[in-house]
Amino acid sequence: MAEPTLVQVFGTGTTRLASGATTSTSGLFIPDSALTTGGATPSTATAEGVLVAITLNAKSYLTQANFDANIDQSLTVAKGFSSFTTRGADNIEYRQDQISLSLSKVDSGATIDPDDY
Repeated sequence: MAEPTLVQVFGTGTTRLASGATTSTSGLFIPDSALTTGGATPSTATAEGVLVAITLNAKSYLTQANFDANIDQSLTVAKGFSSFTTRGADNIEYRQDQISLSLSKVDSGATIDPDDY
């Protein structure tokens, strides 16, 4: 099987733009629709909110079942455990939700290199 596509991982409409296509530099374009699918409001989403939306989109495709069926898939995204913690001088209680990102590659060293995935 092939590597998961940008659309499968980041959502419908995601595309890699060539230099000069609609911007002055090449880059990864993630449309507002992909952020909305992940639960974000694009016009008001913070950088962290964008990352959460992208992660939730990736979680829908980068499952353990797809990993087991596709030898070319190197990542899995799964729900972790929720917990509570207190923060700040007033000890305000915060909920912490975890999302687990697992990276798998042929064992060639302990360094995480994005080019290996």
